[in-house]
Amino acid sequence: MLWIKAFHIVFIASWFAGLFYLPRIFVNLAQETEANATARLLLMARKLYRFTTILMFPALAFGIWLWLGYGFKGGWLHAKLVLVIVTIGYHHACGSVLKKFENGANRRTHTWYRWFNEAPVVLLLAITILVVVKPF
Repeated sequence: MLWIKAFHIVFIASWFAGLFYLPRIFVNLAQETEANATARLLLMARKLYRFTTILMFPALAFGIWLWLGYGFKGGWLHAKLVLVIVTIGYHHACGSVLKKFENGANRRTHTWYRWFNEAPVVLLLAITILVVVKPF
């Protein structure tokens, strides 16, 4: 099970790295006025979102494998699973934001995206605390 846990951690870290960086691209897209730069940023965002989506699946699969191996015990795990579902929702929200940028329908400011960028930090912090400390 330690190998499974190690792979789970690696894929979670990789998935979150994408979730940390993609909204930063959105900040730049919200500020950009030059068409060439916008096109380049959209290409970067598309590729990153696609790659991050690929990383999400093994992260979740290894997590389910751990869950089946260790069982469903403790309130901390229930809370963690809720936060994982919120993280998946955030991931899909990033895809929705990307589509809006691609369609020229963005109505948000770069400041909004700066705040939006903080959500995965809070999620990772809360999930890590739940897993390590197991407060309940």
